[in-house]
Amino acid sequence: MKASKELGTNMQSVLVDLLELQLQGKQAHWNVVGKNFRDMHRQLDEIIDAARALSDQVAERMRALHVVPDGRSATVVASTSLAPFPSGEVSTTRVVELVTAALDATVATARGVHDQVDEEDPTTADLLHVVIEQLEQFSWMVSAENRDPRTDAEVKPATKAATKTSASSRKK
Repeated sequence: MKASKELGTNMQSVLVDLLELQLQGKQAHWNVVGKNFRDMHRQLDEIIDAARALSDQVAERMRALHVVPDGRSATVVASTSLAPFPSGEVSTTRVVELVTAALDATVATARGVHDQVDEEDPTTADLLHVVIEQLEQFSWMVSAENRDPRTDAEVKPATKAATKTSASSRKK
C-alpha cells in the first residue's frame, strides 16, 4: 500500500509529537529536583523509552507506506503541538504538570488524526491505538503524583432509592 499525502501528514504529526515528548522527557529527567526526585527520575526514563520506541514504530510504518518521515530538530520545533519545556531546574510538582500536559497533547494529536487514518489504513490506526493506550496510562500514573485522594463527600455512592428510581424510569 502507498499512503496518501493526508495519511503521511497525519502520521508525521504524531511522529513529531513523540520525538518532542522524548526530548522534553530527557530535559525533565536531567533537571527535576525536589520531593520524590528518584521516583520521578525513573518514571521519566520509562516515558522516554516508550516515546523513543513508539516514534520508531511510527517512522518505520511511514516508510512501509512509502512516506518519508522527517525527524529533524527544525521540523520537530516547527510542527510539534507540545508547549515548550522550561530551562533550568524544575520541581517535581511542576514536572508532573508539564509531563502530564505533554503526554496529553501527544495523545490529542493521535486521537485527532485517528479517524482519518483508520478510513485509509486500519493497520496504521492499530498502531495509533498502541500509542494512545501507552501514553494515556503514563499520563494517569504521572498525574497521580500530584493528586490527593478524593474524600467521601466528593465520591457519592449510589443509594438504593436512587438505584430504584433509575431502574423504574428505564422500564417506562
